[in-house]
Amino acid sequence: MMNKRNKFRALIILLGMVAAQPLGASDEWVVSAEIKPDTPYFGITSANGTIGMVSSREPFQCENVILADVYDVFGRGRVSNFLPQVNPVHLEITLDGSRITSSRVKDYVQRMDLSDGSFTGEMDFRGHRLSYTYRALRSLPEAMMMEVSITAAKACSLRIDNIHALPSSLRDPSMTARTLTFHHKKGTRLNLLTTLSLSPTGKVRCVSSSTILMDDDPVHMQPDMDKHLYRIERVLAAGETLTFRLFGALISTAQVSDPLNQAERIVTYAALQEPDELVRRHKEAWRQLWKGDIRIGGDETIQREVRTMLYHLYAFNRTSGSFSPSPMGLSGLGYNGHVFWDTEIFMMPSLLVLNPAMARSNLQYRFDRLAEARRNAASWGYLGAMFPWESADSGAEECPVTSLSGTFQHHVTADVAIAAWNYFRATQDYDWLRDTGWPILEATAQFWVSRVEEQDGIYHIRNVMAADEWALNVDDDAYTNGAAKRNLEYAAEAAGSLGLTAPAEWRAIADALALESFEGGVIREHATYDGAQIKQGDVVLLYWPLGLTDGPQALRDLAYYQPKVPKKGTPAMTKCIYSIICSREGRTEEALRWFTDAYRPNLKGPFGVMAEFEGGTNPYFLTGAGGVLQALVFGFGGYDLTDKGLVRRGQNLPREWTSLEIGSVAGE
Repeated sequence: MMNKRNKFRALIILLGMVAAQPLGASDEWVVSAEIKPDTPYFGITSANGTIGMVSSREPFQCENVILADVYDVFGRGRVSNFLPQVNPVHLEITLDGSRITSSRVKDYVQRMDLSDGSFTGEMDFRGHRLSYTYRALRSLPEAMMMEVSITAAKACSLRIDNIHALPSSLRDPSMTARTLTFHHKKGTRLNLLTTLSLSPTGKVRCVSSSTILMDDDPVHMQPDMDKHLYRIERVLAAGETLTFRLFGALISTAQVSDPLNQAERIVTYAALQEPDELVRRHKEAWRQLWKGDIRIGGDETIQREVRTMLYHLYAFNRTSGSFSPSPMGLSGLGYNGHVFWDTEIFMMPSLLVLNPAMARSNLQYRFDRLAEARRNAASWGYLGAMFPWESADSGAEECPVTSLSGTFQHHVTADVAIAAWNYFRATQDYDWLRDTGWPILEATAQFWVSRVEEQDGIYHIRNVMAADEWALNVDDDAYTNGAAKRNLEYAAEAAGSLGLTAPAEWRAIADALALESFEGGVIREHATYDGAQIKQGDVVLLYWPLGLTDGPQALRDLAYYQPKVPKKGTPAMTKCIYSIICSREGRTEEALRWFTDAYRPNLKGPFGVMAEFEGGTNPYFLTGAGGVLQALVFGFGGYDLTDKGLVRRGQNLPREWTSLEIGSVAGE
């Protein structure tokens, strides 16, 4: 494939890539940990908006690999689920007959460089030094890459196994190992290992493909079809450093009609680039994303924690097409990989400031499933569009029957509409409003017209599950009614912005929706609420994000409801709303306390990934990260959404912070 001069040049470049610090690496960008066999391990994810690679304690491996958009019936509840995939970037390395494992190495350190999502492990094995770095390539969304360096302390034998292990979520594997030659590049050969497998029902074909490149050309490959691997064997001299690259592709019929050939094309494309070109393009793509950075002066710990959250928000999202992340993003199977109101109400608002293209992709996901939302409404006897509580590939309801949210938690329909109007308010994009936003707003307003019931001039929404999910089969939930009110009002405003005439009943219903208060002025959570404990925020959401209560009212509501939420077991985003209320109303130190209490008890070792609640074991909880980022942007940071666009009032910073800078990639 290469002459000796080019092989030498490639080796020098690759050695520099392995040895050099990753782009942007500094304390505030790098999360690192010493890995020990007897301590809890919760992996951190290298992701590019399409592929998620969850780190493993074991060297040269991932605990799990997720390919976005791939769903089939698998796991709990007879509903669709994200499917763990065959990981083509998976190695087992053996030196002198001993396999390298986490329990056998010393000085084992792993680190994630948040600037570009590159994950690195370094270790000592009987004097031999080994390191590896892998990335889900941001500029090549169905591709992954691992770089490995081995420096031998003494002469030794080396065995490298590239394994395509089939997870329980896939079936009927068909594996091929072949050497490709090319009509247009004489003398070039690539050895590929490719696995085609089916989703549980067979509706999706999933393909993984991989190749290894090192200074030998081509690498001598020994396939073992029974063990789903190919093997490379060598002898290393004392002091010799061997470097090699492993390229992998992961794709399915959810992305393309012919994933088998496309996977091998992607691997071929990656392998035939200049050695540093893929990494350069990957880093450049992330550099563009980090124009939307948040920089906190005066507190390095919070800066690193916030940057970890923002990294995950970007890593689990895309800037183009139609995609909306699950509460757990691309970190695993949490919540079946389904899409909830979490995206629109907790993740998306910060993106309106930091990266509106990602917010647009989230809303395109809903627009593309509007027809299914109309069918859903009709099946319950309603008009317009009713979005499902849990959504996957088709947009049909995917909530397990045993979870009553899918039957009664209707506020998600208003949440989608609110997000659509907020996107327009942030961008002032009238073309988008006409083509995408208005159809959503109109259809959801029609739903609420058919959903409400009128009695003595007051409109009621009866028999719902509240945003506080411990309140089931209640009438006039404060948040549901408030969100429906905003949905109807925003639809009417959208009509006016486009020169259309909205039905008069939209505003009439919005003005007369029931909202009850106790004698002391605190808003009642629902019609029969009697002061019981609640799971999470409900009434406090009327202040933010709905903007229906003023500061004094919000503080009264907060003082009443906050003690009723358990200290443990409540989702992170509730305390983020507390922080926003306190920050915007001048209680800055109290806001900081709620801000840090929202996430710090939930962080899991060794990388500080966020669980849903204190004691939780299912990170990464992107909803909580989105809530914390909102508290920064719309609380301390002073941003607000208005009908004239995003505005920034004065910041209100904790005394420990010297500055707060919020960047944006708006318009890119």
